[in-house]
Amino acid sequence: MIDKKIMTGILAAFGASLCCITPVLAVLAGSAGMASTFSWMEPFRPYLIGLTILVLAFAWWDKLRPAKEVLDCSCDIEGEVSFWSTKKFLFIVTVLATLMLSFQYWGDRFISSDKVQTIPIDKNNLSEIRVDIEGMTCKACEATIEKYVFEVKGVTHVKASSSKKEATVKFDKTQTDINYIMKAISKTGYKPLGFSGKFLKDKTTSKSGGGKCGAGKCGSGKYASKE
Repeated sequence: MIDKKIMTGILAAFGASLCCITPVLAVLAGSAGMASTFSWMEPFRPYLIGLTILVLAFAWWDKLRPAKEVLDCSCDIEGEVSFWSTKKFLFIVTVLATLMLSFQYWGDRFISSDKVQTIPIDKNNLSEIRVDIEGMTCKACEATIEKYVFEVKGVTHVKASSSKKEATVKFDKTQTDINYIMKAISKTGYKPLGFSGKFLKDKTTSKSGGGKCGAGKCGSGKYASKE
């Protein structure tokens, strides 16, 4: 039977990585709207990481400390110790926990997304917006948003940042508009809160969407349907 300390370490590591694993699973399953399901757990991540490290450190200390001599104990007979109680199993758990805890730094590799699209456009029609987004916590979240926004016809470049909680999008305004881009972000489950934009030709910046974005609306305008 698995040691309770080891089980606690596994669960803590899984909980700490859940908000980053979910976007990858959602994209692979084709259920983009589930990507942000566990983003609410991000504030608890440091505590879960700390718990994982403490539990595994104690488990290794317990395994490596000098064993006490116990007479007539069949559990010390070579070959009768359960695999779930061995150092080998604890090593496997430690490696898996390390992979899960570091998933936020490399999980985006499972999500295929070109960030720059080369399409013939008139520079006079090229626009750029910066969208404030709620719910991003890691690179997997960034990659999810980039993937779905990039699929919007006319988008030439998209770069999301979980640290800044925003995404920068360049697009041909004759092929798409802000409504389509906002709708693509909402499709992932993350919430676009507002945006600022500029026409790249003259670098004139304009603020838009003063209200909240999401639930099918951005400022006073509704998302347009692609059908």
